[in-house]
Amino acid sequence: MASKIIKQVTRVVTAQRKREGGGFMVRRPLPSGSLDYADPFLMLDHLGPVDYAPGEAVGAPDHPHRGFETVTYILDGEFEHHDSHGNHGLLKPGWVQWMTAGSGVIHSEMPSDKLLKNGGLFHGFQIWVNLPAKDKMIQPRYQDVPPEGIPWFTSADKKTNIKVVAGQVEDVTANIDTHTPIYFLDLRTTGKYELNIPEGMSAMAYNYHPSAILVGQEKTKLVESQMAVIKTQGQTVVFEAAEDAEDGEGKKEARVLILAGTPIGEEVARYGPFVMNTDEELYQAFADMENGRFGTIPGSSERMRKTHEANEIRRNAGKE
Repeated sequence: MASKIIKQVTRVVTAQRKREGGGFMVRRPLPSGSLDYADPFLMLDHLGPVDYAPGEAVGAPDHPHRGFETVTYILDGEFEHHDSHGNHGLLKPGWVQWMTAGSGVIHSEMPSDKLLKNGGLFHGFQIWVNLPAKDKMIQPRYQDVPPEGIPWFTSADKKTNIKVVAGQVEDVTANIDTHTPIYFLDLRTTGKYELNIPEGMSAMAYNYHPSAILVGQEKTKLVESQMAVIKTQGQTVVFEAAEDAEDGEGKKEARVLILAGTPIGEEVARYGPFVMNTDEELYQAFADMENGRFGTIPGSSERMRKTHEANEIRRNAGKE
């Protein structure tokens, strides 16, 4: 007798377009009208892909955070970050930044001078991950990891490659340290792979590529900009490249971002850039920011001036 097929995808969410930061568009499946929170994940933003003209690139100027972590994953283009603790870094294609905001930080995420001056393709993700109450006021920390520091898993049939940013795939373990058990995987396949996600984790898979992918034992089809909410029920989760329209070269590669984490199970009080456990803690976060306890970013005014000048050049181009 054939084994019973277990339905693993409990919901499919289509990302909504939203303007953020200095004016860039994102595709956001979480939170959305049908899914506000997927403990421990607070937000998933798909940035781009967008091909900027010279002087056109935008980012997120100085803004505060407290009580959670931001994870930035760059596929194409360059972003530069600065913060109120004096940290500075340049994220290039393939880089991951795992920033623990903890007790509080003001930071900026802006296009590099090169991207701003010359234009070019930008594509990436930002994910917000909640922190448990015991870690919400810890010292801020950055883990800036270049592509060579992020391991890849390759299946036995060579048809599936998985970038293991956080968590573990078979014998391949990530280098990034997380405060709660987290899986962050970039899976790319031309075939089929059965992924083991620990039972009890909240799990999601987001299709960020034009090719469709089939998810779960029941083969739920995800097209671009759709996210599946997954319940593993102790079974491996199947990811299979779907048959696409003929392109003369056979089946296209499917790509999906997979997030899974052990739920924290605590009350969540969130407003704007702060995520705490109670409203009183939120009020304190805003008071601390207004009283200057988050500090300021060194050299911020000069960078804003350069960005303004570049935008003026873009606006005036072709007028003469």
